[in-house]
Amino acid sequence: MSTNESSSYRASSLGLDLHLELPARPGGRTLASALRDAVRKGRLPAGSRVPSTRALAADLGISRGTVTRAHELLAAEGYLVVRQGSPTTVATGPFDEPKPTGIPATRRGTELRWDLLPGKPDLSMFPRQDWTAAQHRALRAVPAGELDYGNPCGHPALRTALTEYLGRVRGVHTTPEQVVVCEGHHRALAVLSAVLRQRGTRSVDYEDPALPKLRGIPRAEGLEVRAVPVDAEGIDVTGIESPAVVVTPAHQYPLGSTMSARRRKALCEAAASEQRLVVEDDYDGEFRFDREPVGALQRLAPRNVVYAGTTSKALAPGLRLSWLVLPPGLVGPVWEVKAHADRNPPVFDQLTLAEMLRSGSYDQHVRRCRAVYRRRRKQLVSAIRESDTRHELYPAGIAAGLHLTLRLDPDGPSEERMLKRMRRHSVALEGLAEHWIDERRRQDGLVIGYAAPPGHSFGNSLRALLRGLSEPRGRGSTRQP
Repeated sequence: MSTNESSSYRASSLGLDLHLELPARPGGRTLASALRDAVRKGRLPAGSRVPSTRALAADLGISRGTVTRAHELLAAEGYLVVRQGSPTTVATGPFDEPKPTGIPATRRGTELRWDLLPGKPDLSMFPRQDWTAAQHRALRAVPAGELDYGNPCGHPALRTALTEYLGRVRGVHTTPEQVVVCEGHHRALAVLSAVLRQRGTRSVDYEDPALPKLRGIPRAEGLEVRAVPVDAEGIDVTGIESPAVVVTPAHQYPLGSTMSARRRKALCEAAASEQRLVVEDDYDGEFRFDREPVGALQRLAPRNVVYAGTTSKALAPGLRLSWLVLPPGLVGPVWEVKAHADRNPPVFDQLTLAEMLRSGSYDQHVRRCRAVYRRRRKQLVSAIRESDTRHELYPAGIAAGLHLTLRLDPDGPSEERMLKRMRRHSVALEGLAEHWIDERRRQDGLVIGYAAPPGHSFGNSLRALLRGLSEPRGRGSTRQP
């Protein structure tokens, strides 16, 4: 072995493999340096057993005394714990391995104690038992050949199960061939944006206000994003000009209005007569509380509407399971993009979701969540209305969804000051201002999610929110930032 060659040994007494950068016959200090590096970088984690001096010497072909000197040096430095008659173990850190810098937080506000960010479910409610049982049933039944890379548009079992479920629950008219499974909601919209660009589309209309991250998806594909205002009936159909428009008809995000029957009819008729594509973002359509279920817009114009759905609110965002229901004319172009430039969620997760949909356990889980979120929504609305705050809820958003939007007191603090105030109370939520596309329509407000906190902490989260909303006006009541 050359002096620059790295040595990978197997400690047979422990059944462990560990890669060490070592010359052919290392000395005690050289071996100590390699082991120290393994501890610092986590390859030998805190509490793990270190191979005995005899086993390590035999594996490396060096003297036991050399290994003993390395162990003694690392023990003196605090890296190893050596006890007579017990195995040598890695000490508990911290060690001084530099951490990567410049890595952004996964989401703003996650360092705050009370998580009232919108768009997040209570992850403690994830149906672990149902998911595991469905996974076991699916794996017992699936032929070995179906565990290959598979169809780029999703496993047939899931596309069939989604066809049946969406038809039953949301009134969607489709076939399994028109259903495309994607790796997350954002990825689904990115695939659609790529297809629109390839077909010559130059602009996409969005509701104003709308989720900033979603507006960035078509922009990344080189498409212009146009703003169309919304009111209590939904998007202003007369303001739509682009060949494609993205809408949230069941529960407009973030203001919460439901598109009226009159607007739905006008939107679908205009789409058919003007050959316009409507993208229906049904991001939280399962969660309605004080109203009759509103069917999908897609059923009114299946040849002009793309229906986009996801499990991120009902199950967990980390599953990254979403779907598009396509008009017949878009199936080929989307399949082509998926085949050449896309990836799918793991086939095990697809099969598990398909089994949950078929067995009814997904419906049961959604009903359980709906009951919990309904109670939380009632608590939040009552607490705000009974408090001494002069901020007002947007009434249209109360009947459904997992968030509420608060219109700030025009004579009170600005949105920027309110967000700073909330951070002082360790409450994470979002401001409304960043959601507006057209600055001329911009209004201040707070977007408050009530699903994310685990049940045991929701009461404390609510009390922290109320303390922030009701803070004495003397502490920064001016509208200036």
